[in-house]
Amino acid sequence: MKSMEVVKVKWDDKAALIEVRDETFTLTSAIEEQLWEDKNVSEAASFREHPYLSEPKIWVKVEKGNIKEALENAAESLIEITREFREKFKKAL
Repeated sequence: MKSMEVVKVKWDDKAALIEVRDETFTLTSAIEEQLWEDKNVSEAASFREHPYLSEPKIWVKVEKGNIKEALENAAESLIEITREFREKFKKAL
């Protein structure tokens, strides 16, 4: 299994473009969905320039607050959703 690498392609106070190497579009899409839950986020997108030849990327822009905090909150939210799913899955079996 390859190790994921997160690369800052563009980063400033209010906007960032991040490449997520050795990971699938599924993860970046889930992060995008959680970013949209943040009231400080004005833009969020996950994309690939080419379905087979490029790595997935996340674009995020904030009106207030900061990029790092928005991304950390999105990641924490995904962790909580995953924990909840795991518990409910265990109970269902």
